[in-house]
Amino acid sequence: MNAAVRAAAAPRKEPRHLSIHLPTVPEALASLLRTVIVALFLLTFLLQPFLIPSESMERTLLVGDFLLVNKQIFAPAGTVGRWLMPYRDVERGDIVVFHHPDPAYLVKRVIGLPGDRVRIVNGRVSVNGVPLVEPYAVYEPAPQNRFRDDFPGGMYTDPSVDPTWWRELQELTHDGALVVPKDEYFVMGDNRNHSLDSRYWGLVPRDAIVARPLVIYFSLRRKSSTDVQEGANDRLGHDRGFSAHLARFARWKRIFTVVR
Repeated sequence: MNAAVRAAAAPRKEPRHLSIHLPTVPEALASLLRTVIVALFLLTFLLQPFLIPSESMERTLLVGDFLLVNKQIFAPAGTVGRWLMPYRDVERGDIVVFHHPDPAYLVKRVIGLPGDRVRIVNGRVSVNGVPLVEPYAVYEPAPQNRFRDDFPGGMYTDPSVDPTWWRELQELTHDGALVVPKDEYFVMGDNRNHSLDSRYWGLVPRDAIVARPLVIYFSLRRKSSTDVQEGANDRLGHDRGFSAHLARFARWKRIFTVVR
């Protein structure tokens, strides 16, 4: 049998057609419900969004940054969902989110751990007698303040200091340094001259620390109160196009920046 005969004798293969399955209404609702459940689980037990409202953590975190935080990294044993993400204790240099009476949550950097001796001289921080290397700290211009820059001070010189904390501070000060008690932490903002932090209202209990920032997932371009304000200008411009407004709307380069 020649090749032509063999080809003719071979059974013909029907062309295959790509089939598309359109989900029914119950299937679509079930898929949506699964998505909602996963999102609620993540937001309830693992992740939570926050918006930075002030300049106290500049330049690490800017006014208008939206943060996604890890709620499990510092969670106590037995917390639901803790097995999904690594757990560790709080370390010096960590940026933490914690409960505070007013407002409900604050974000600062951990400077002093339990047992540490913290002292600030001319605005520079020393822990256990060793000056800290702090590449994240900034010192924007501000009026001189001896209580802020030389801590703990021997005089009540700043009306922003909480009176209850002032009395406690006297008991915790030994040989010119604050001794951080057990299960408490001394925290500061990275914008040292424009941050109300542990210098002013006291220490943060361990059980008040609830999360650690992970990533900046969006950032609105908003002015900080410490920015240099430009004067009014009536000069007409040519940048009123949509792209120009869009570029000024957000800090696009900060999106998906990992917080350190």
